[in-house]
Amino acid sequence: MIFNGSRQNMPRIRILTVLLFLVSINCARSTVYTTNSTQILRQVQTVFIIAMENHNFTQPSPGSSPQQISNNVAAPYITSLITPGNTNATQVSFATHYYNAGSGVHPSEPSYIWAEGGTDFGYHTDNDPSAGSGNIFTAPHLSAQLSTAGVAWKNYQEDVQYSSSPTVSASGSTGAVNAYNGRTQRDYAAKHNPMVFYSDTQTKNYFSLTNLQKDLTNNTVGRYNWITPNQFNDMHSALTGGFTYHGTTYTGDQAAIAQGDNFLSIIVPQITASTAYKSNGILILWWDEAEGGDSTSYAIPELLLSPLAKGNAYKSTVEYCHSSDIKTVEEIFGLSFLSNNIPASETKATGSGYNNVATVNDLSDMFAPVALVTPYNLAISNLSGGNFNISFRVGNYQSYKILATTNVETALAGWTPISIGTATTNMVTYQDTNVFTKRFYCVVSP
Repeated sequence: MIFNGSRQNMPRIRILTVLLFLVSINCARSTVYTTNSTQILRQVQTVFIIAMENHNFTQPSPGSSPQQISNNVAAPYITSLITPGNTNATQVSFATHYYNAGSGVHPSEPSYIWAEGGTDFGYHTDNDPSAGSGNIFTAPHLSAQLSTAGVAWKNYQEDVQYSSSPTVSASGSTGAVNAYNGRTQRDYAAKHNPMVFYSDTQTKNYFSLTNLQKDLTNNTVGRYNWITPNQFNDMHSALTGGFTYHGTTYTGDQAAIAQGDNFLSIIVPQITASTAYKSNGILILWWDEAEGGDSTSYAIPELLLSPLAKGNAYKSTVEYCHSSDIKTVEEIFGLSFLSNNIPASETKATGSGYNNVATVNDLSDMFAPVALVTPYNLAISNLSGGNFNISFRVGNYQSYKILATTNVETALAGWTPISIGTATTNMVTYQDTNVFTKRFYCVVSP
């Protein structure tokens, strides 16, 4: 909408046009969005992470053992989550370039240590934590940061109730019937419990997975929730005698995949039906390590479900790793980035550099952009002396920049910045003291 004329033949009117990257010049229809990761991620209220095991998303030979997850017949539920148009994919974004944390970060345990500390400290075995094994660390780590910041967190471990301590693995076949696979085999693995490798959280805030449904119902989950299935439900191991899933009996590695897919098909809907998830929650499906190689030829599955996600099986091609998850959580809760040293040999899958938390990509590409300004709330008011107040609504602590021009056809880079700031309330008001016959305004994220 453009008015041409002079002061002599028309009322003195300012036209307020709101744009982002020249998306629109119709202020009644345009919305300003920001892709600023901090503003996007600070919307998140609750985080759930489910840890799965030992499978690539894609690999050079899809059918080699262990088989890849993408397009695997034994994983129909996961396939539904990453299929555009499928109702299960409505709130799903997923990664195609999520790689091993570092070269040589194997076996499983180092990845769980990394999920808390942003490094494995050079530790490369699967031993239960002990002073003798040298795998109890005192360095800064994520759940300790959360505790210091007053952010409630919970650690749900399936079958931990059969162990004398979360630091001690426990397996056998005398447990109750498993709610997910219908068997009595149990297998709690301390190596898959990231908090037990840090001295200050070894026995803190841990719960059996049987508590999760009650906590979801009562809305008493933490704001950060780590969930580890037992080794039969996380795709690590096949049940004795194989597993029948949707009428097909699988054995070996395909049975392990089917068991994990079945587990996710039950627990994911339970979480996504909860108040905590629906109220700007996120659920990350996480796998521990690459199988067969640490190069970019071996991508690890990483799926994100959220009401805030781009959704419809949005496929992110941004490079990610375990440090990306840490960085994302730290940005959500306003924490400083971990900076523990990464061993010199543990370079990125791309072959050089390291996956330091501060320098990796966060997961913000998987989220929908945030509406920075809603044009329906824009307001202009006359002041004495020929001045104007320009008002618009934003979210608290969102940054903004007001640009102006007398020629709306000018490229955005040529517009003049007239105000830059960070909102401390939902309403921003700027007083323009310049006098023009006509002037156009643009509000963007810096």
